[in-house]
Amino acid sequence: MKRFHLLLFLLCLPLLINAEDIKILHGPYLQNVSETEATIVWEVNNESIGWVELAPNDGTNFYATERPKYFDTKIGIKNTAKLHTVKLTGLKANTVYRYRILAQEVLSHQGIRVHYGDVAASNVYSAQPYQFKTLDTSKPETSFCVINDIHARENIITPLLNNAGYKDKDMVIYNGDMVSQFSNEDIIFTGFMDESIHLFAKEKPFYYIRGNHETRGEYATHFQDYFCPREQNIYFTVHQGPAFFIFLDAGEDKPDNDLEYAGITDYDHYRSEQAEWLEKVVASEEFKNSKFKIIVCHIPPIPIKNAWHGHHEVLNKFVPILNNAGIDIMICGHLHRFLYEDPSTQINFPVLVNSNNSVVSAETKGNQLNVKIYELNGKISFDKTFTAK
Repeated sequence: MKRFHLLLFLLCLPLLINAEDIKILHGPYLQNVSETEATIVWEVNNESIGWVELAPNDGTNFYATERPKYFDTKIGIKNTAKLHTVKLTGLKANTVYRYRILAQEVLSHQGIRVHYGDVAASNVYSAQPYQFKTLDTSKPETSFCVINDIHARENIITPLLNNAGYKDKDMVIYNGDMVSQFSNEDIIFTGFMDESIHLFAKEKPFYYIRGNHETRGEYATHFQDYFCPREQNIYFTVHQGPAFFIFLDAGEDKPDNDLEYAGITDYDHYRSEQAEWLEKVVASEEFKNSKFKIIVCHIPPIPIKNAWHGHHEVLNKFVPILNNAGIDIMICGHLHRFLYEDPSTQINFPVLVNSNNSVVSAETKGNQLNVKIYELNGKISFDKTFTAK
């Protein structure tokens, strides 16, 4: 009997230690939405398994039938974690899906015995389920907005995006340096993601390319746990309507041997590998057949006076490939000030640098791409229309 009581105590011990009820701390938010895929990310407070339930937007109650479940798994095993990622595949283009997220505590796992606890889930009983819409490459027009260099000033995200009319845009783009350092996981959410999730990120496609400051800090190697989490790379392409976007990761702005990096960086090699990928992208029929070709990259290639190493790397490794690709515009950040350069003999496409206190608002109409910049006070400081090449 004593042995039985001891065994019972050991089985219940996790319950005593893990006394806090499971709850959703952050999220959900969307990543890598395309015509046929979407990834959903969220975080809970306790170790758990996680899954997404998906439903069509057909007017039925979410509880009308059992909805298919898509689990957070790796090599066929359900992940026991606090951060959950589910990649949905086989979706239909230009289609609205409803979803809810769920996580069930794993109190203990010994051998073939798993002791489960409570479940935390997003509300579909007294609130509308979350929903998202897949992209559509056949859509005649598209629109987007871009912010960058927020550096954890989460209080300016909402006014900037409101100025750009983000609710009417197809997508929101973050072009790097959303924090000053990835020192821990909390800064990801307190610095910009909690505000973004509250505002739009759980339902509107948003795409985030890393800046040089996200490469810094002891948590920097975990970047892909949160962004592009089920993709091969954190540089990527997006095709929506007539626009094909290439998101380039410029890495750090100083040489790899700079003492600030303590010998842990290898961005020169990383950018060279990325250039090989870029050559394949611009050679693809999907890219060539797109009306508008847009580059998003944090560090601009403009050869400004006293330019640092990162500028030279972008200029020397990416620009020669892009010069022959019919690029309509490159949108950058990094400088914390506005700068615009028309095509030149060295860079034969326009380069727009958005400041750290403004937002880019863009939309297509026929063969034209109109780009505006709104300052924090709502005033338009740049307004130019580009004709597709």
